[in-house]
Amino acid sequence: MGRAFEYRKARKLKRWGNMSRTFTRIGKEITIAAKSGGPDPDTNPRLRVLMQNAKAANMPKDTVERAIKKATEKDSSDYKEIVYEGYGPYGIAIVVEAATDNNTRTVANVRSYFNKHGGNLGTQGSLAFLFDHKSVFKIKPKDGMDLEELELELIDYGVDELEADEEEIVAYGAFEEFANIQKYLEENGYEIVSAEFERIPHELKEVTDEQRAQIEKLLDKFEDDEDVQNVFHNMKEADSAE
Repeated sequence: MGRAFEYRKARKLKRWGNMSRTFTRIGKEITIAAKSGGPDPDTNPRLRVLMQNAKAANMPKDTVERAIKKATEKDSSDYKEIVYEGYGPYGIAIVVEAATDNNTRTVANVRSYFNKHGGNLGTQGSLAFLFDHKSVFKIKPKDGMDLEELELELIDYGVDELEADEEEIVAYGAFEEFANIQKYLEENGYEIVSAEFERIPHELKEVTDEQRAQIEKLLDKFEDDEDVQNVFHNMKEADSAE
């Protein structure tokens, strides 16, 4: 399996364990997408694929509908998507993606987490060179399909890696090609299970068990913050060791 797949698998096992947190994150993404592109999934591709993400996470239908309705309410929160970057203990690079209606509150919290756990908040864009920003699609295979032929087709739409994951296929492509990849898959009858943006580190840093425990305390603080949508880092996961 490829580097991106192994990193993502280890990260997801932990991330998707907290169901209520997952629902909050996807719900906020749905609200943002519905506000910017309209509440009709038939005419809003981003919303359409987020609804698939919600389905994959077993998010209740009424929770999804509430998130869409929230976008049309006059007094609804106006979320802004912001990226924070910094270093945790032992030089571990951390990228925090947030969706917030109060950047002053969120940046203060993020900075305090870094400071209290032996890290420091950097400037926006300072860690971009350490990660690949990817579009990641999980799709169901079709009867009679040829994986190599699909890969050759998808290369023209920005996909650069394909992995067979048990009964699903995971396609990794350029961040800016998300819409093109989604369009190809939908027009060619592939069922999209989920589609997300991931930041895949170029290299993973080895740490000791003691160092890992300290770093994970910081990562948990980010994960527990209601404004935080995603946390990416370049620490090698214990269960992804060769």
